Amino acid sequence: MAEPRQGIGAGAAAFALIPLLLLVGLVAWLFSDGAEGLFATNLPPVEVVDVMRHVLDEDVIHLDIVNSGPDPTTIAQVMVRGAFWYHEVTPARELNPLQTARVTIPFPWNEGEPVEIVLLTSTGLTFDHVIEVATVTPGITSAALARFGMLGMFVGVIPVALGLTWFPFLRRLGSRGLGFLIHLTVGLLAFLVVDAMFEGFEAAHELPSIYHPQALLILGFSGAWALLTGLQLRGSSGHGASANGIRMAWFVALGIGIHNLGEGLAIGSAYVLGELTLGAMLVAGFALHNATEGVAIVSPILRQPGSQLSRLIGLGALAGAPTILGCWVGAFTYSQFWAVLFLGIGSGAIVQVIGAILGGRTLRETLAPLNLAGMLAGYLVMYGTGLLVGAA
Repeated sequence: MAEPRQGIGAGAAAFALIPLLLLVGLVAWLFSDGAEGLFATNLPPVEVVDVMRHVLDEDVIHLDIVNSGPDPTTIAQVMVRGAFWYHEVTPARELNPLQTARVTIPFPWNEGEPVEIVLLTSTGLTFDHVIEVATVTPGITSAALARFGMLGMFVGVIPVALGLTWFPFLRRLGSRGLGFLIHLTVGLLAFLVVDAMFEGFEAAHELPSIYHPQALLILGFSGAWALLTGLQLRGSSGHGASANGIRMAWFVALGIGIHNLGEGLAIGSAYVLGELTLGAMLVAGFALHNATEGVAIVSPILRQPGSQLSRLIGLGALAGAPTILGCWVGAFTYSQFWAVLFLGIGSGAIVQVIGAILGGRTLRETLAPLNLAGMLAGYLVMYGTGLLVGAA
């Protein structure tokens, strides 16, 4: 019996277009006046205004706002510390859903003092925004770039590089010691995943719900995991254990680098807001916390022959340098949207790396007492150094 003919002809394509055209017509009607008339009510509009970022210049406050509600809204008045204040809204006072604007308020704020601002809409609703610590927002200058670049070096690049210097010692470990170290790496990375995901959900609560922040976090997580898994499956076929170990080291460095990018975003924005004191405890805390990441990076290549110096430099740069970029972005153009997305991406990348590390080992080997102790030790090391960061 002959099989049915395969392929898509003109007739089949036309039938496929019919539902699509009907769907487009339905959506167009829903956004027309006919739909508004069908669902029209006498209820007041639902208004939600969120402040995405504030920028402070000398005697001037700028608020970047977004209409995160389902209905249009109009900014009618602005109150600063309980008094109505002159202001300008550009490009327009009336905002459609998801439309953004900048509110400029000439106000003689004082360094280090809080500023309470209230936005009033034309319907009388109020939306509060508090600047906890008033300080000048740095502009993009060579001095500011150098300052935040050095901050990224201190909390990202240098600690990771210090961790990589354990490479000669770690190469002398026996098979049992190497197994312990690899599972120690899993514990280190597991802490980073838990930490990043909780930070992501916390940041998601501060992002307007119209952006669906939890879904954005999961999108970053699943997208990074799927992409890296695909790259690993494509690159691992036909290569030996040596090449796979090198590739694994690069994946570990990439996952840690994306995580450190999100960390840099938080550091840069917190410094600008005056919420972070740069002192010896902060530098020491981040140094201890991130130096352990160097151990995770080198563990897949401890048995590789030959000189590793150039490779270690590249791996260290991939893992640590994104912290500098994160500090710059956080200080100059911080966005909660990108912070949530990159925290999700970093978590997904690290989960994929953990799966790749454990995927080549039997369950019996992974659950061996020494290896389980390694995973627990790695998690506790990151937890302990994380406490130092929080205490700084």
